[in-house]
Amino acid sequence: MRYQVLGPLEVAGDNGIIPLPALRHRIVLATLFLEANRVVPVDRLVDAVWAEAPPSTARGQVQICVSALRRAFAEAGLGDVIVTRAPGYLVRTGADELDLLLFERLAGEGRAALELQRYPEAAAALRSALGLWRGAAFAGVQSPLVQAASLSLAERRLAVLEDRIHVDLQLGRHHEMIGELMALTAEYPVRERLRGQLMLALYRDGRQAEALDAYHVGRQALIADLGLEPGRDLQRLHRSILAGAAELDQQPVEPVEPVAAETWPAVPVAAPAETAPTPHLLPADIADFTGFEAVVGEVVAALASRPEDSRPASPPMVAITGKGGAGKTTIAVHVAHLLAPQFPHGQLYVNLRGGEGRPVTPAHVLERFLRALGVPGHAMPEELEERAEMYRDQTSGRRLLLVFDDAANEDQIEPLLPGGGHCSVIVTSRVRMTGLPGVHRIHLGSMDPTHAQSLLSQVAGSDRITAEPGAVQDLIDLCGGLPLAVRITSARLASRPHWSVSQLVLRLSDEGRRLDELRHGGLGIRTNIALAYDGLSEGAQRLIRRLAVLDAPDFPAWVGAPLLDVPLHEAEDLLESLVDIQLLDVDKVGGRAPRYRFHDLIRVFARERLAADEPAPERREALRRATGALLSLARLAHRREYGGSYTVLHGEAGWDLPTQLSDVLLSSPLQWFEDERVGLVTAVRQAADADLDEICWDLAITTVTLFEAHSYFDDWRETHELALAATRRARNRRGEAAMLYSLGSLNLYEQRFEEADGRLEQALWMFRDLGDRHGAGLAMRHLAFLDRMHGDLDAALSRYELAVVELRAVGDAIGAAHALSNVAAIRIEQQRYDDAERLLGEALSIARGVGARRVEAQTLHRLGEAYLRSGDLSRSGASFQEALDLVRAGRDSVGEAHNLYGLGLVELGLSRHEQAEPILAESQQLAARTGERLLSGKAALALAEVAYATGRDAAAVQRAETAEQLFKQLGAVPWRERAAALGAELSTRSQGLL
Repeated sequence: MRYQVLGPLEVAGDNGIIPLPALRHRIVLATLFLEANRVVPVDRLVDAVWAEAPPSTARGQVQICVSALRRAFAEAGLGDVIVTRAPGYLVRTGADELDLLLFERLAGEGRAALELQRYPEAAAALRSALGLWRGAAFAGVQSPLVQAASLSLAERRLAVLEDRIHVDLQLGRHHEMIGELMALTAEYPVRERLRGQLMLALYRDGRQAEALDAYHVGRQALIADLGLEPGRDLQRLHRSILAGAAELDQQPVEPVEPVAAETWPAVPVAAPAETAPTPHLLPADIADFTGFEAVVGEVVAALASRPEDSRPASPPMVAITGKGGAGKTTIAVHVAHLLAPQFPHGQLYVNLRGGEGRPVTPAHVLERFLRALGVPGHAMPEELEERAEMYRDQTSGRRLLLVFDDAANEDQIEPLLPGGGHCSVIVTSRVRMTGLPGVHRIHLGSMDPTHAQSLLSQVAGSDRITAEPGAVQDLIDLCGGLPLAVRITSARLASRPHWSVSQLVLRLSDEGRRLDELRHGGLGIRTNIALAYDGLSEGAQRLIRRLAVLDAPDFPAWVGAPLLDVPLHEAEDLLESLVDIQLLDVDKVGGRAPRYRFHDLIRVFARERLAADEPAPERREALRRATGALLSLARLAHRREYGGSYTVLHGEAGWDLPTQLSDVLLSSPLQWFEDERVGLVTAVRQAADADLDEICWDLAITTVTLFEAHSYFDDWRETHELALAATRRARNRRGEAAMLYSLGSLNLYEQRFEEADGRLEQALWMFRDLGDRHGAGLAMRHLAFLDRMHGDLDAALSRYELAVVELRAVGDAIGAAHALSNVAAIRIEQQRYDDAERLLGEALSIARGVGARRVEAQTLHRLGEAYLRSGDLSRSGASFQEALDLVRAGRDSVGEAHNLYGLGLVELGLSRHEQAEPILAESQQLAARTGERLLSGKAALALAEVAYATGRDAAAVQRAETAEQLFKQLGAVPWRERAAALGAELSTRSQGLL
């Protein structure tokens, strides 16, 4: 052995150890030995000697050092050891002359024998390799670069030592190994492989309790030093020892004496390789790859090879993003195999494990890639920056295809980008990779149903798939368009030819077992999602669980704050972290706030974790806060639409709203209601199921703001029937009365006057019994309207007057304005137009004073009626038009129908029949579409008058009869009488003509 670096640096000549010159010379020689038989650039030698502050004469001083070393070697009879080769120098040596090279060779031989389970040979080789060490590598060489390499070599030695201990345990030497392992675990307390070897040796020596104690000592060290629990392998060994697993009791192989190191044959000096190795690291392609043709074409086009004389400044790069199981890896590997012939210098692949929460470090990837490109281990730089520099140098002249699979973020990718534009890069990630410069991004959504069916046919058999088209569509729907889920169901069908597709659909339909069913062999949706989930912070894990509390198909960003009971900004940051790794999808329509949603299978997983990790009381409390927050926002939206908490009843439930929520989300109250409509209805249902009766009824009645404006009568009925049942179960009499009142209001809108009468009378009785003047005033206001519909104007006036008193007493200005407006309607019928105009002026002033635009529009409409009846058609038309503009701005279809009817009557009064007819026809169509049957009848009657005035008697008779029949069904006595009178007049006219 002429050259020794595994300890103090020594060179042996013919007459013994050569005394080396000054420290600077030793650094240069050590750096050359680190890359024996490879050229070391002068700049690297300069960095090794002077680190970050070399003098201007550094290169010349390096040449002087090399000359001095050459003279020393020549005087010792070693010959021409250091060779000049641009852009630097190299040390030429054989593996039997440099202990570092011999160590690497013996360690490699030992590893190879170990893989073949030739344990005696492995033990001999590994012991010989370790026997070369005389202390720390390059001891005494004071250079940051050399010392970094020394640390790397120390790690390499420790790995070989662990391999040797593993071999000795296989050979049954557990008893002899215990003392050595105890010393090693004391020196390296967080080295998990050594810890496991000590546990196994103690267990096999019959010392189970000590083996378990060794585990607990190691676990405490890991927690104290690193804040980590033991890894899976160590935990699995711990469980096996606890269980006394039979596989731990391996029969030892008959040991043999180790082969002495000096018996290894010498190897001649190896000349530098003429050509670099060509790595082919791609995983196998998918044999039954199908679908994604457009995506594959897009990737191929983006990575199209360039002529040799056209070298781009940076490598073409494609980032394929999507949620776990979306097919990212499958596409990347498939494209890489398609393009492999275009990259003659090889293909590199690495799974970066970003979705698992424990991403592979760039330094580790660079070590692996550099080895694959021909860089020996002893020449491997320690620092990430130096490895990246070497990697860029190694790749700069090659045509390589690099696949970075499952990247965590851009920071993990940037050090791995190659040094030349002739390489190409494919990245897959759950993150959208917007920070990579020049990247062509492709985001994968759901699998096309046609492609999904094609995959099912290819794997499970086309006959089975074509035989049950309906079941196949159900199967694809249950998979949520996720390619991994489709592949698993395909494989399950293929492995069970006796199953029908319908049978698998039935099994998947049980949400509680769906993830169990979506598992086959090594594939599993639950495992795939769990990798991403396990990598989340504790807060993000809690948020995704609690989002699963909600049954709504989508939700706004703010909902995380009440679910977690944390500030809004904190919840939004956690929510965006779930979006970043594709555990949540986000939709944004126009300028509205984004909506977030689960993929169906991720929601199933989140609900599993919710049930497993959160007690029922915590789940209920999270739901209470979320629905309470929604209620508080709905109250605020109602207040902004009506100018205050008018014409609505509230309970005691709610949640304190952050200021930014009220300022941003409710700039357009009715639009907010529209956006949250499905969520509001779902929240009422969930509150009812959870016996949150106070939230349930309050949320239902507050949301009438939307139901009333846009005629969502089915939603109105569903929410209130649920809330009515919930309040009755809880014996919440005020909530029950409120629901009866609101259902009675719904019956009025639907012109179901008998049902309305019964519910409103019951509600009025309950409110009076409870001493609730507000509820009583609102109920009397509607009962007065029923009196009017039945033709009892005196009773209607009496009740309206009482309602105004009660509503003013509790401060419900808009409720009072409604009552005043309805009194004005009676005065109009009584032809007391001055009184009607005065009352309507008062109501209009109230509406404008509080900013209640819908009530302002309703009052303007009533004022238009007053002017119409008094014959002031000009002012009538202006009032109807102003009201029409307001309701159209608020997307109030019901109000639009009423004001079109008023404008039609104005045109009819002016005898402009051609203009009146299309306006009235539009009003009738809108009324029919929104369920306004009374208005539909009134428009039909007006159209009958238009037909009568224009001489179309047959059409007039038909329209009058339609109107009369409708008024009869509704019990609208005055209108039925008016229609009957017109019908009689038309009949008389027809007889006279005859």
